[in-house]
Amino acid sequence: MDAIILQILNGLDKGGAYALIALGLTLIFGTLGVVNFAHGALFMLGAFCAVAFTKFLTISERVRDESVTFFEAYKEIPYLEIWWGDTGRAIVDWAVPLSIFMAIPVMLLIGLAMERGLIRFFYKRSHAEQILVTFGLAIVLQEIVKHYFGANPIPLTAPPMLAGSADIGQWFGVTGISYPMWRIVYFLFSLAVIASVFAFLQLTTFGMVVRAGMADRETVGLLGINIGRKFSIVFGLAAVVAGLAGVMYTPILAPNYHLGMDFLVLSFVVVVVGGMGSLPGAVVAGFLLGILQSFASLTEIKAIVPGIDQIIIYLVAVVVLLVRPRGLMGRKGVMEA
Repeated sequence: MDAIILQILNGLDKGGAYALIALGLTLIFGTLGVVNFAHGALFMLGAFCAVAFTKFLTISERVRDESVTFFEAYKEIPYLEIWWGDTGRAIVDWAVPLSIFMAIPVMLLIGLAMERGLIRFFYKRSHAEQILVTFGLAIVLQEIVKHYFGANPIPLTAPPMLAGSADIGQWFGVTGISYPMWRIVYFLFSLAVIASVFAFLQLTTFGMVVRAGMADRETVGLLGINIGRKFSIVFGLAAVVAGLAGVMYTPILAPNYHLGMDFLVLSFVVVVVGGMGSLPGAVVAGFLLGILQSFASLTEIKAIVPGIDQIIIYLVAVVVLLVRPRGLMGRKGVMEA
């Protein structure tokens, strides 16, 4: 029972990352019809927004360490702590979640620049050409990050209050089960972002127009609505979703320049399994495949089928597409002969 609960929780926080990236991919495909292979790079850029913001907050001054009396010793103290004391120390400790406020405008601008500067020229091109150009863009962004931040992973820590483990056993009436607090926070955060995206699309006038444009772009355009501009904003919002997913994932997995590629292929498989263009399908498939991958990583399972944790997502994708080519919740005719 303990192992089952832990694997479900592992799957939910990993599935949250898959679902957020897949949600952005689906938004872009559903509105613009573009297969964006640079979306994983946006996840990576979000993670490095957290890195850059943390480095900025921890700019330090070298001061004498008075606790060492045998010889002269020095230590680095962030200027924020020198200026504001405990308040400054708290700001430094909460650097990762505070990075959200930097990541939102930065990722929005990056998304709009990508769409206006490159993607819009490939709207009417084939999906193969879209994949090639966006994959090339992802490599360029990856190399830029590698140049400025280096090739090694850069570990970031969660706030001390959320860095420990929670006794989750009492939630399920079981004793002796603990789980990292930040992973629980990430799962809840992913649910909040997903709910915000769906609320935006379902409950606002802007979202209503976007949904109408996804269903019939030409008719909406004939009504005098500049649907192209609204779709550009949606591209920017999709970039924000991917960036926020990357920001909050940094304490779980240290950011590195190939982080986006690691998640891109898996998230694209999630989109295909959920159904191309289906937002609910992307979310459901993200959490489902995250849980399946988590259970496949059990030692008992790998002893029976070695390496199953590496291929389980692709096996599920093959089965789903053989049985239902449109995906679990895809629209009729999408990806069907």
